[in-house]
Amino acid sequence: MFNKILIANRGEIAIRIMRACRELGIKTVAVYSTADKNALHAMIADEAVCIGPAATKDSYLNTKAILAACELTHAEAIHPGFGFLSENAGFARLCEKCGIKFIGPAPEVMDAMGDKANAKQTMVSAGVPVVPGSDGVVRDIAEAKVICAQIGYPVMVKASAGGGGRGIRLVEREEDLEAQYTAAQQEALQFFGNDEVYIEKFIVNPRHVEIQLLADEHGNVVHLGERECSLQRKNQKVLEESPSPIMTPDLRERMGSAAVAAAKVSGYQNAGTIEFLVDADRNFYFMEMNTRIQVEHPVTELVTGIDLVKAQIRIAAGEELWFTQDDVKLSGHAIECRINAEDPRHNFRPCPGKIKSLHVPGGFGVRIDSAVYQGYEITPFYDSMIGKMLVTAPTREEAIMKMRVALSEFIIDGVDTNIDFQLCLLKDEDFEKGNFDIGFLNRKNVMGE
Repeated sequence: MFNKILIANRGEIAIRIMRACRELGIKTVAVYSTADKNALHAMIADEAVCIGPAATKDSYLNTKAILAACELTHAEAIHPGFGFLSENAGFARLCEKCGIKFIGPAPEVMDAMGDKANAKQTMVSAGVPVVPGSDGVVRDIAEAKVICAQIGYPVMVKASAGGGGRGIRLVEREEDLEAQYTAAQQEALQFFGNDEVYIEKFIVNPRHVEIQLLADEHGNVVHLGERECSLQRKNQKVLEESPSPIMTPDLRERMGSAAVAAAKVSGYQNAGTIEFLVDADRNFYFMEMNTRIQVEHPVTELVTGIDLVKAQIRIAAGEELWFTQDDVKLSGHAIECRINAEDPRHNFRPCPGKIKSLHVPGGFGVRIDSAVYQGYEITPFYDSMIGKMLVTAPTREEAIMKMRVALSEFIIDGVDTNIDFQLCLLKDEDFEKGNFDIGFLNRKNVMGE
């Protein structure tokens, strides 16, 4: 087991990793930007190193500074969390070269699964259902027209190296294809430095359901059930839950088996997530693989009782999984609401500022993962997430009621938040019935304003 781990991240995920490390008896090193000098993760780590100014490219994406901090503090491993360098194969290779363990999959696997077009071909070879579309990258608009004519409109043009909703365009008719194809390429080049795109059939009103995986370095792979992630705004997740309201034992078995097969064929190790689209007839299709811990990982922890971050660390240290697929049992229902510093009444614009007063809810079955405190300054330099509110209860109905109560007790003064929006969503009749899909929040104003 490691003696010391550097956490190459900030905010609530850095705190989450620190807690797991401490429970395993591992010392922690935080890195922080000048804008985060008063951040909680920088204050409570065993050691903290400033790695640059506020801009992410000069700090949390500054690989040289992070590796120098690792060498300075004699940390043996780096946990990247999510975002920033978590899916950067080049950084993982630098860690290997420096003799530092990267807590995640091998860089070769990150390369293969991070490229969406290549990942799709890997899934085909594993027998995993995929959305009809191009066989890899589309070379030009002429090829795009042929493919779209074959699979039929509507289609999605997607950045091959994309993520976070960037480089994606919906095309509903042939006359719009060229403009949307070019727009997707340009956005992909801007955000990912790679303008390659591929094309998929657009599945009308699908659900977004993902399967959590753990894979050790000894060939053992298990899935930990599913998370329902269909409640999204502009491709950004808002609320997640487990189990999914549409899940059946048979569907879970088939989706879980497909995800395990995908991990095995790709040689995957550590924690990972296979994301699927599920249509109205419960047919499922591979969408992408996330080669890191997910923001919504606590939902799975609450229904399985398995600490995913501890599992990541133990796997990276060479340990075998201590349980089998037969040992995994889902118990009760968990819901996560992402609490952001944003104004839902003005198109969810970010609202940086100082938290003047703070009251967080508690009680049986309530969990909050956050890194804010009274007097904390939310800066404009990073994402607007304040934290994650989670509840668990025996049934979905009880979990919804528990979340409503918890949200109504959550008081944050000084910045606008989406707490009222989440409350309205929890009280929405369609949500209560489980009657929603990926486009639900883009079609419906749950606040009724």
